[in-house]
Amino acid sequence: MTIKPLGERVLVEVKTSEEKTTGGIVIPQAAQEKTQEGLVVSIGESDSIKVKEGDKIIYDKYAGTQFKIDDKDHLLMKYEDILAVIKK
Repeated sequence: MTIKPLGERVLVEVKTSEEKTTGGIVIPQAAQEKTQEGLVVSIGESDSIKVKEGDKIIYDKYAGTQFKIDDKDHLLMKYEDILAVIKK
């Protein structure tokens, strides 16, 4: 499935993390705090968007609408909800 955001919206694949305690017990996703990192999958057709496909980003905790594509969590959000681009 292909999704193309409209206007100043961005489609992000949500980074999932598996956390373990020091004793090796895996903490389930439901008990973990919501992640705020992701990978830009697609962007809308606006000249004001300063990210590109493939950028790793940090976004607002309560941003966008979450849904699944091919069993992966995605988020469709407004560009203004992106806080930073992660560069290495």
